[in-house]
This record gives sequence, C-alpha cells and structure tokens, in this order.
Amino acid sequence: MDPGSSTPSGHRPEGRNHSATAAPESSSDSSSIDIAIVEPRWRRYIASPERLIRRVLALAESRASVVLADDATVKRLNARDRGRNKPTNVLTYEAPPEIILALGTILREANAAGRPPSHHLAHLVLHGALHLAGHDHHHPGDAIRMERTETRLLSRLAIPNPWKHKSGSHTP
Repeated sequence: MDPGSSTPSGHRPEGRNHSATAAPESSSDSSSIDIAIVEPRWRRYIASPERLIRRVLALAESRASVVLADDATVKRLNARDRGRNKPTNVLTYEAPPEIILALGTILREANAAGRPPSHHLAHLVLHGALHLAGHDHHHPGDAIRMERTETRLLSRLAIPNPWKHKSGSHTP
C-alpha cells in the first residue's frame, strides 16, 4: 500500500477546479492553513477531519493547504498532471503547497489494511507534507528514512505504524 503521492516540481496546474460537483466547505485558522472539504462524505467517516489535518501538519511543520476530494476529482487531476488515468490516494503540488486526497481510494485502502480511515488519512496527509518538505521514496534508503519519519511522527498522535501488517510483518 504505497502512497501514490506525486509532487509535480514547481507545477501549479492552471484551472485546477476541485469543486466539480459541489462548492467546497473551506476553513482556515490563524496559521493560514486552508482545508477544503470538496466531498462532504468525508464527515461520515472522520468526525473532525480539520482538527486531525491541523495536528498532522503541525507535526510535519507544514503550512500546506489540504483538499478532501472524491476519486473522480483526483483521477482527473492525476490524468492531467501525471498522465495516469486512475485515482490515487494522495496528490501533492509544490506551488503553492497543496495536498489533495481521494475519499474512495483512502476508504478502500484503510479497509483492506484493517485500519481506521482517520489513521490512514493522517498517514497520507503526513506523507504528502513530507514530500513537500523534500522527502522521497524512489530509492530503498530514501524509502526507509521516509517510513521511519512517518512512523515516528504518527506515534505522537497515538497512530500505529502504518507500515506494519496486522500480523506484525513489515510492508516492503
């Protein structure tokens, strides 16, 4: 279950419209972190997604904006910006820093891994924030360092290691 994050280098897609079907519910606080809930069904699965996202971003020392979208929106962006015509769990954009997450994909992955959706959301927000901070996982050593950082930071939120299967074996 490798997070499908991609950070198009310095690329800000023009005309990116997250609210293809509904107006986003947006919130921000004094730290200027914007969270747009484009897909309202997020609230069915995560009681207070804004609070969780702010806690994760604070741990990562990130001021990225976050968009909670649906699979169709993420699929469209993934096809346009990465040439992959399928949804992915998380996309990141560098300028301005933005993390976009797909509800359906995240729910399927959380269910398959036997994890609460809130834990998987926290992991993927952190994963995107780390990408924006320069972390990557294209090489084995980099992947191990990034996984360890994710595990360490998530433990501060009492979220178990996302890289371990329920049986306790480590995900390659």
